[in-house]
Amino acid sequence: VSALCENMTSGSAYKQGDILVAMNGKTIEVDNTDAEGRITLADALCYCDKLNVDEVIDIATLTGAVIVSLGHNITGVLGNNQEQIDRFQKIAGQSCENTWQMPILDELKDNLKSELADMKNTGGRNAGTSTAGWFLSNFTKSNSWMHLDIAGTAYLDKSNKETLFGPTGVMIRSLINYLLA
Repeated sequence: VSALCENMTSGSAYKQGDILVAMNGKTIEVDNTDAEGRITLADALCYCDKLNVDEVIDIATLTGAVIVSLGHNITGVLGNNQEQIDRFQKIAGQSCENTWQMPILDELKDNLKSELADMKNTGGRNAGTSTAGWFLSNFTKSNSWMHLDIAGTAYLDKSNKETLFGPTGVMIRSLINYLLA
């Protein structure tokens, strides 16, 4: 499933304060129009539920907060199945791609509290990556869901020991090796 969106303004674009209804019926107050990807991911996760797949792994440049937390050489991992996360992180390490698990805590739902909808699409600066993970977790019924936040690792300004500067293709090796394992 490819959940693609364009961050381009027009007269018909949604605006701050708009209320959107996700595929699963949950309502989302648009608090930040620059967080359009997570709204698109929400419907993609709902669609995966309809496909009745065994595992869901989504990958996106979800948050700038992951860069603050982990820099440009580590991909943030969030999810609801520890066994899946552990298996993926082991394979990612063997694939020379660094990952770090970020928590999804129920108390983060207060960051997304809305007076008008089930939740807002963003929750402020504090715990930004984990809050975004909590947001996404509301749109999947899968017991085996994992998100890879590649905001810091998708593009490098300078080369490191494994990757040249520019677009990195990060997590492709890990995903292929995970599927082959």
